[in-house]
Amino acid sequence: MRPSVCNIYFLLLILPNVVFARPLFPLPSKANDVDNMPLQTFRPYNIAHRGSNGEIPEETAAAYLRAIEEGADFIETDILASKDGALICFHDVTLDDTTDVASRKEFSNRRRTYEVEWFNVTGWFVVDFTLEELKTLKVKQRYPFRDQQYNGKFSIITFEEYISIALDASRTVGIYPEIKDPVFINKHVKWDGGKKFEDIFVDTLLKYGYKGQYMSENWLKQPLFIQSFAPTSLVHASKLTDSPKIFLTDDFSVRTQDTNQSYWEITSDDYLAYISNYVVGLGPWKDTVVPVVKNYLMAPTDLVARAHAHNLQVHPYTYRNENQFLHFNFHQDPYAEYDFWINNMGVDGLFTDFTGALHRYQELVSPHPKDETANSLLVKIAQMISAYEGH
Repeated sequence: MRPSVCNIYFLLLILPNVVFARPLFPLPSKANDVDNMPLQTFRPYNIAHRGSNGEIPEETAAAYLRAIEEGADFIETDILASKDGALICFHDVTLDDTTDVASRKEFSNRRRTYEVEWFNVTGWFVVDFTLEELKTLKVKQRYPFRDQQYNGKFSIITFEEYISIALDASRTVGIYPEIKDPVFINKHVKWDGGKKFEDIFVDTLLKYGYKGQYMSENWLKQPLFIQSFAPTSLVHASKLTDSPKIFLTDDFSVRTQDTNQSYWEITSDDYLAYISNYVVGLGPWKDTVVPVVKNYLMAPTDLVARAHAHNLQVHPYTYRNENQFLHFNFHQDPYAEYDFWINNMGVDGLFTDFTGALHRYQELVSPHPKDETANSLLVKIAQMISAYEGH
């Protein structure tokens, strides 16, 4: 009998330093025949950015389990590769900011300088550690103003363990993995048969039944978006799988890591027409969609409208509850930010560090029909009155 997600979450919290002889997450079978509550598709997607990392250190099993508990539609992750070619869930190509590697004397000689996305970076790199070594490291919270009580309690997990968490959930939960820094990974990690990082990535998804175009029967059973900042990786992945893909875009000053194109080039109408042959949407940094000056929002760009004209979804990143990240226009109210982006900007999904907050907001203003409450009915009545008075 497989342990339930709730039981595993409990074990993670009370036994953080226990080393298990077998993987804590039994890997799922290749076919998921359980009929779970379906994914909601009637409102923008709640995408748990690196799990519920506003509460628990990012990319850990506990962060993903917490996000599922809080109502995430998708759990998002970044995929990198170890020295021996294992795919892991980790955001940075260096281990410095979110693990205890700097305090581990046995790894003191592993510090290196490599070129990453056009810049020289110094640190302890994932590509210089085997999976076994990476598993000995403990993860910590990235931001000092967030809860530090879970520092040192959780380990790095593999891509397959992450998939297991989603497939073992008691309802349908989508996955949203990123092909992270593929140029760097393909330069430093080699696989048998001349396979590339993207090949191993897609092979893993296919192994566990992730396939099918957006909204197909198979996709609704095992929802998936593949994301990357590297357009050539998305084009290559399109030759291997018909699963939907999202093209990520960064700050105005950041050029693509593989084609060295500017933000302006990759968001032009001509380029959107080209990339729409391979992707179903864009994942832009939100401050490029609505520019910000002195922490105030300026006039929105037409990026959402132009993307929609090319039949592309828009899933901006990253929504965070803390005052450090909320623009002054929202008066320190994350619900006001969600309301603006969903109702004013018309986005189709949101990457958030605080899955629970976005879920509560959406359940208040656009609940599942069977979950409709007196509160949500009052909100609807107020909206109808407001609309009537506006005529």
